[in-house]
Amino acid sequence: MIKIFQEWYKKYLSDPQAVLLILILIIGTTVVLTLGGMLAPVLASMVIAFLLESIVKQFEKRNLSRIIGVIVVNIFFIVFLLLVLFGMAPLLSSQLTEFVRELPIYINQGQQALMQLPQHYPFISESQLKELTDLLNKEIASTGQRLLSLSLSSIPGVLTLAVYLVLLPLLVFFFMKDKSLILDWFSSFLPTERGMASQVWDEMDQQLGNYVRGKFWEILIVGIACLIAFSLMDLKYAFLLSVLVGLSVLVPYIGATVVTLPVAFVAFVQWGWSSEFAYLMLVYGIIQGLDGNVVVPLLFSGVVNLHPVAIIVSILVFGGLWGFWGVFFAIPLATLVNATIRALRITLPETTSTSPE
Repeated sequence: MIKIFQEWYKKYLSDPQAVLLILILIIGTTVVLTLGGMLAPVLASMVIAFLLESIVKQFEKRNLSRIIGVIVVNIFFIVFLLLVLFGMAPLLSSQLTEFVRELPIYINQGQQALMQLPQHYPFISESQLKELTDLLNKEIASTGQRLLSLSLSSIPGVLTLAVYLVLLPLLVFFFMKDKSLILDWFSSFLPTERGMASQVWDEMDQQLGNYVRGKFWEILIVGIACLIAFSLMDLKYAFLLSVLVGLSVLVPYIGATVVTLPVAFVAFVQWGWSSEFAYLMLVYGIIQGLDGNVVVPLLFSGVVNLHPVAIIVSILVFGGLWGFWGVFFAIPLATLVNATIRALRITLPETTSTSPE
């Protein structure tokens, strides 16, 4: 056993570049997990600046100074942020409030539909349905209490949001403006021999940028497509459901399955078992099919090459460790792990096997 460990150590940890790469990953992971809450505005600003960097580069390709591109892009980002907060957020809040207010009516209708099941399916007993409805009522009551406690504790959240509104545009501006200075400052702490870390960074720089930008456009495309379809079919809470469906693409495989439940529930309560319900679910299925078979291959072609099992495991692991951001970056983080393992396998045997003659 000791011999096996020694061989593994000589193969993977005898190279200083491998140790440096693993050390960088450990320090970065520790900082995110321990200080992620306090550094949330900084981390979010880094992500946004990284997302907007490709637009700034388009200005530079047209022989415009970087500072002009940064200023123009930052102004558009502020306008977009204000549009989301004062345009989309109030509509989303009003539909969510209306849904919560009418939820008891929907629950009552659902219970009445459940109590009619024994008439059509004799193997279902009324006692079983009563136990099920009692359990649902308890869950609904506990959910209501959680929502009430959440609303009572929302004042600090409002103050935090106000701080974010000031910090985010400011931090995004400086991250884009002083990108080279920040990277040079960080590189000054690293040794000059860091070829393996640079190899992983170059791969992740391209993969992460393409993935984040692709996810942003996928959310917009799927959300707008659902909004148009739901609005044309006059589905209640069309905007709220469209936002949910758009955000569900952040979680591959799982998100589409989970978000189908509220869409089907609202459609069933509104129309029952009718042709309208069937048409809506058909259109919704077509949108999901086009997303998986057309939009995703176009946006992410050659970006991520991971097995579905690896994607699901990464979502569960990183989501549990880092919450929303862990889910959002689950695939890039899994790609980072994959790139690190590949760099260790490819580079180290060459470096460890060579010896001076």
